[in-house]
Amino acid sequence: MSTTIYQARKILTMNPARPLATHVAVRDGRILGAGALDELSGWGPYELDTRFADKVLMPGLVEGHSHLMEGVFWRFVYCGWFDRRDPDGRTWPGAKSLDAVIERLREAQAALADPARPLVGWGFDPIYFGDRRCVREDLDRVSATRLVGLVHASGHIVNANSAALAAVGWLRSGIDHPGVPLGADGLPTGELKGPEAMMQVSQAIGVDRSVMAGDEAGLRLFSRLCVRAGVTTATDLASPLPDDALPMLLETTARADYPTRIVPLLRLVGAPEAAVQRAVELGRRSTDRLRLGRIKIVADGSIQGFSARLRWPGYYNGSPNGLWYLAPEQIRQALALALQHGVQIHTHTNGDEATEAVLDALEQALQQHPRPDHRFTLQHCQLADAAQFRRMKALGLCVNLFANHHYYWGDEHYRLTVGPERATRMNACATALACGVPFSIHSDAPITPLGPLFTAWCAVHRLTASGRTLGEHECIAVPDALRAITLGAAYTLRLDAEVGSIECGKRADFCVLEDDPLAVPSMALRDLPVWGVVQDGRVFAAAELPKG
Repeated sequence: MSTTIYQARKILTMNPARPLATHVAVRDGRILGAGALDELSGWGPYELDTRFADKVLMPGLVEGHSHLMEGVFWRFVYCGWFDRRDPDGRTWPGAKSLDAVIERLREAQAALADPARPLVGWGFDPIYFGDRRCVREDLDRVSATRLVGLVHASGHIVNANSAALAAVGWLRSGIDHPGVPLGADGLPTGELKGPEAMMQVSQAIGVDRSVMAGDEAGLRLFSRLCVRAGVTTATDLASPLPDDALPMLLETTARADYPTRIVPLLRLVGAPEAAVQRAVELGRRSTDRLRLGRIKIVADGSIQGFSARLRWPGYYNGSPNGLWYLAPEQIRQALALALQHGVQIHTHTNGDEATEAVLDALEQALQQHPRPDHRFTLQHCQLADAAQFRRMKALGLCVNLFANHHYYWGDEHYRLTVGPERATRMNACATALACGVPFSIHSDAPITPLGPLFTAWCAVHRLTASGRTLGEHECIAVPDALRAITLGAAYTLRLDAEVGSIECGKRADFCVLEDDPLAVPSMALRDLPVWGVVQDGRVFAAAELPKG
């Protein structure tokens, strides 16, 4: 029953009863209290730990929408437009043209000794290349014989070379699928949109979610990124959670040197009845550091990939409407079953038509199976308008908004995808606050880099990469943004009784900062240095993480 009291320059608790402190007492991985040293000494004998005396502590950050693939993908070739930091802290420069992407892949292909090993690039962002689309002939320049795939930054599109298409029997005429565009020769162009179109090629090139779910090395790389970002609890939002992956997940997360609490959500594929039953069974196997029993539904695709479902008048550039990944009736069935069995569901909706469909479906499902405090959550929900937020409040929904989109794709949304008016209302944090909808904000890593402080900066300033403020009326204050990446995210995961604030009884999860996010200029929030984390009372310094 040893007690450690950590001294800090300042502690931001997110507890309104005691918002600031200088010391926090920890016993058995939980918080005895936060306050002054003389108050906390009443708990009995203690060891005073002063290693954080010049640091600022706040609750361990909670990433409410990420994917363990962020760790796995670093074994592939980064081909994104923006510079990006890997789990070892190295920054990889962005590829600013399609030719630069192809050259990077060609360099990687020349280094591969095994001719049968597929080559995969990730983070590809063709929206920055104007009307030029990547086609199979482009990737054939990398290799005409090796399977080559290129995963888009959105995660909703994959490009394949001719060899990869041929390997799955798709290099032929006569294919009729909305996710498989055809060229003038009647053959697939190599761009595959949506899970149905992507699945076979993804498996052939080694981007198989079922396999990646059991990737221990990727799980460990992901946790390094979490420590560098100050994250102590993170989701794997949309995992197949196969039986053969569970022992590894349970064993690895239980190790004393694993620094992150992982919350995987089972992706609904196929019959809703089977998914709900599976979630119930998984919930019985939950541990402190592997929280199971929730479901993720994906209703539509991505806005920048033109596969999200938009209401009238549709896409600004006239592109056809996007794809339903799950039919609205199937969504209604899933929500009703989940309510009946007490299983929480998070639903991906990018377009406002998809959001409307889920609102309608939940309204009907709640009439069948009323359940207070269900905390079903809309993920992304990027184009929702004020009327839809009012409906969310009435239905008891939470929302997790994709604030990073302003920076990474805001200029393209303004110019190309949804146009100026709708772009300025995207990811409407201020509207969520005004309507009383519980909300959080997220990175969707690996879609954008894991980093809740950067995400908070995006919500505060709504700046695009070019410097445009995309809807000043939806900017929120720094304290609201910090709450969204702590208690706000914890609430959407039903973990707010355990994490998200520094107060008596909760887990001893802290983000350790070099400076005070409430005292530095708000523009500096994105670059605030993270020393590391304390997770369940265990200290992890970013500078001491293993490499390689």
